[in-house]
Amino acid sequence: MSESNVSGAAAPPVLTGSAREIPKATLVQLRLPVPPTGQALIKSAYVRQLRLRPDEAHAVRDHLRRADQAATEVSDELIDLLAQYEQQSQPSLLPPPSAFVDVPVPALKAFGDALVEVRRQRAVRPAADRAEATAGAMPAAAEGLAQQDVRSALVAVRGLAANTRATPLGMLNLERLEMVPAGLERGELIATIPLAPLEETAVSHKEWSVRSKEFTSIVTDSLETVSETGVTDNTELSQSTTSQAQHSNQFNVTATVTGGIPVINGSAQSGFSSQDAKSQSATDSTKHATSLTRKASSRAKQEHKTTISTTTVTGSEETSTRVLKNPSQVSAMRVDYFSLMRKWRVRLYRHALRLTYDLVIPEPGAGLRRMHKELADLKGQLGPFQFSLPHSEITDAILPGEAQPHHRVLAERYGAVVPDPPTAPSAPQFSVGAPQQEEGWHIFTPDPLEVPEGYRIKKLNLWFATTSKKDVLFSFKVLGTPLYIQDQTQGEYGPMELTSGAYGGFMLYATGKVYISFEMINNRNTTIRVASEIEPIPTQPDPDPTRPAHSDRVRDKWRSDVWNLLRDAAQTQYYERQQDIATKAAALQEQIEQVDTLTLRREEGEEIMKGVLRFLLGPDFAFMPPAVVDAFAKAGVDLEHGIGFDENGLGLDATAWATVREHEDVVRFINQAIEWENVVTFLYSYVWDVPQSWNFIRRLRHPDAGRQAFLRSGSARVVLTVRKGWEEDWVRFAEGGFKSAPTTPDSQYLTIAREIAAYDDRNYPGIPPANPGRSAVRLEEAVYTTSRDVLGKTAGPVSIKVDSSKDFLVGAQVVIDSADRTDPADGRVVQESQIVTAVPDATRITVGRLDRAHDGSVTPFAVLQPGTRGALIAEWNEYTPSSGTDIEIGSDLGSGV
Repeated sequence: MSESNVSGAAAPPVLTGSAREIPKATLVQLRLPVPPTGQALIKSAYVRQLRLRPDEAHAVRDHLRRADQAATEVSDELIDLLAQYEQQSQPSLLPPPSAFVDVPVPALKAFGDALVEVRRQRAVRPAADRAEATAGAMPAAAEGLAQQDVRSALVAVRGLAANTRATPLGMLNLERLEMVPAGLERGELIATIPLAPLEETAVSHKEWSVRSKEFTSIVTDSLETVSETGVTDNTELSQSTTSQAQHSNQFNVTATVTGGIPVINGSAQSGFSSQDAKSQSATDSTKHATSLTRKASSRAKQEHKTTISTTTVTGSEETSTRVLKNPSQVSAMRVDYFSLMRKWRVRLYRHALRLTYDLVIPEPGAGLRRMHKELADLKGQLGPFQFSLPHSEITDAILPGEAQPHHRVLAERYGAVVPDPPTAPSAPQFSVGAPQQEEGWHIFTPDPLEVPEGYRIKKLNLWFATTSKKDVLFSFKVLGTPLYIQDQTQGEYGPMELTSGAYGGFMLYATGKVYISFEMINNRNTTIRVASEIEPIPTQPDPDPTRPAHSDRVRDKWRSDVWNLLRDAAQTQYYERQQDIATKAAALQEQIEQVDTLTLRREEGEEIMKGVLRFLLGPDFAFMPPAVVDAFAKAGVDLEHGIGFDENGLGLDATAWATVREHEDVVRFINQAIEWENVVTFLYSYVWDVPQSWNFIRRLRHPDAGRQAFLRSGSARVVLTVRKGWEEDWVRFAEGGFKSAPTTPDSQYLTIAREIAAYDDRNYPGIPPANPGRSAVRLEEAVYTTSRDVLGKTAGPVSIKVDSSKDFLVGAQVVIDSADRTDPADGRVVQESQIVTAVPDATRITVGRLDRAHDGSVTPFAVLQPGTRGALIAEWNEYTPSSGTDIEIGSDLGSGV
């Protein structure tokens, strides 16, 4: 039987020792009137954007005087201040942003509107006047410059209105989701097995769980549970809730939330008012928390599946089945299977309040993208080998700017050894004596002329001398030519150019072995000499026959041989370089991916801090001012590696010491005033980056989902959480131009900072505004009631009638009334904290005194006894599946049977 059917059974205990907690926060953007002072950086940036030309400030003053507006809004002191920005080329000579602390926004806007009008009038002047006004510039250029000045002023004025209208201040309610196991309860009906009288059946019970890797991987990567994933159940509600929050962020294309608080939601913009359990921010936080846990619980339910299958067995029994039998002979029975659900008590506590200061910065992951760019550049160098050197570039000429033949320059470039171009060979020739032939006819063929490869005969000259027998004439003929000398007694002949047109171009352009045959009749004492001139065989002859060919076979072969040698050397170099690039890319890839999660989050936090300081403190701020760098250099610091002050002496004189100390004071203040460990960042899509980088950014990949979202973000809204106790100092610093310039005491922003700090002290006494260390009582839970009494100030004990005094303790400190009530007499907040001195009965408590008057006749005022956990603003239950199954015989299904 299930425990729920046992009469008078006690409720299962709440296992407070197994509580799980998840930090949470609700961000409330304040809606405030534009302060009369402060916002120095916004004003300074506005004046820079105006791009004032020489004498424009005084021209605007004259324009305002003609319009009778100068006396009411724009003072001469402001005109003199703005005149310092006219074409100032050195930013270091410009006034600091703090100079605009006390300058009213309406005065700057009036100046900007007047500047727009002055520039418009200048833009419509005749072209000649515009040219004269711009010191001799061309009329078209002057017109374009004038129109650009008008647009710059319009954009600056509109930007001033938008930037000063939105307040950077907000409130961050620090909350905590507490999840405690509260027992088991019967869940849905899984299966029912009806049995007729004396019927016997076998039941097979099979159960399994399906777990989603998608959600599990998100939890594994989170910092808080990375060391627990091996031993926790991934259907646990607290782990599923954190995973659900991160899963929602991954699918949010508008913004991904990162930071020290894993779960954060925003509330409606409002003015500064009460933040109790009935406030708008508390309602929004409760809705967000319940929706989050409900989704996590339902997802866990989908992961767990249970099936029951029944089989009727006749005549045999299987060991894998459970045999059920109805012992009754007349009555039917039913066996019902129910799932057991784990019950969780979920509470939402609000335990602290922080002042926030937020801004939007561009490209938060720009510094971390550099390694990915280097990796992309390295991978872009990997590819097939290509050798683009043309054959025509291979020459032995000495080109301008080179000290040696160009083919040797190429050899040194590619690391090759190449031959010089071949020299021209000697021309072939022969001189022979013909065999004696006293009389008769014969043909004489001497050894051939060997024409070198790649060359041909350009000219062929013949010499011969011979005599004949007495009273007998000789004849001499070169076969293949019209040369025929006959009926001569003796003589020496030559030279005769056989390759000329007179001889039919004999053997002109012949190559290889050139045979020449002679026909002789009745010759005696004959000598023959043949000399040739050769030339390279052209492959691209010049159109002009009188000029040498553009190329020839010999030089083409030399070029081809040199090109092959250069290509082989370049290919070797390329593969060596490719191997080196691949090694570097693999090392860089490992350096990017093989980083632990804690280091990734720390790097992202450092980049956020760097971006915030750059765009918060403006162009005049430097992480290391030049004066400090100079002091480090004089002290002998290794500036490249950041090694200094590691010896016995510092090496700083008094002036340098003061400069360094001043810089370190600013560093200390910035790091102390902001809770950088709790800074919340909203990462916006890459579409808010410059369009030229979209293609690169959207292809970025990283195994860590958080780092990938950070790298792919185009902009980021950063909510700075001001450390408790530093609210006033931070507002003075931020609104005063970041130069420690004081703002006026009645600054609206300064008042809000003080009020938030005081509100936190009053409403969240356990952290520790009520000074619980001075009391012997330390409560875990807050006790809340209301009173309808009308009470006045009193210096002695006073009894307060309340709805219920249950759980109020003597010695405990209570908070009376709410922060949004003020006393009409002096305008001060009526909320106060006092110590309980007695609890007379169930509807009264006594406090030591009352410093303020309280009226509950119209609206009951609150009496809160805070606990160390904070104020409980919501409580609900969630259910997740367990592996248990409940069985009941004939359970009541609500039919009345």
